[in-house]
Amino acid sequence: MSSSPNPFCIPHSAFRFEVGTLVILGVDPGVATVGFGIISESGGNPSPRQFGVITTSPGLRLALRLTQIHNDISELITTFKPDAIAVEELFFNTNLKTAVAVAHGRAAVILAGEKQGVPMFEYTPLQVKKAVTGYGRASKNQVMDMVRRLLSMDTAPKPDDAADALAVAICHARFARSLLNLEGGDSCSTI
Repeated sequence: MSSSPNPFCIPHSAFRFEVGTLVILGVDPGVATVGFGIISESGGNPSPRQFGVITTSPGLRLALRLTQIHNDISELITTFKPDAIAVEELFFNTNLKTAVAVAHGRAAVILAGEKQGVPMFEYTPLQVKKAVTGYGRASKNQVMDMVRRLLSMDTAPKPDDAADALAVAICHARFARSLLNLEGGDSCSTI
């Protein structure tokens, strides 16, 4: 076992945010469609700033699709200057081909954040659902309705990938406050 520090650990001192307002970029990864949602959170009150999807053409080579995802996420980071990026963790049941494609898309997102020095966090679908609805096995409709309510929106955000990304951002907002209260220790980014 090595005594060197974990190269993937980002200490709290590296965070650019203070106890005030957090800007969080939530991402629902993929290759064909990447959902994104940017929220501001202050005092436990999240509000939407921007949300939508990045789509890539299935006719393009994978490398070009990943380049587009990387460039578009990089542009969102440059424009909105998030304090953190929260990415939904890879989950798949039986379709390995889909899982590999999603993993490629996640890598493009993670690379964009890393290149710009933004702390990265990942959450399982169960963690996101529990943080947003209070129940880890909530339905997609329940999650979308709670995202609408928590962000004080008149209608649920569309498309679904954008709503999922907003849910991931809300999940991180709830966990980030807990992380900010930690004193020193080995706590670090989850990616």
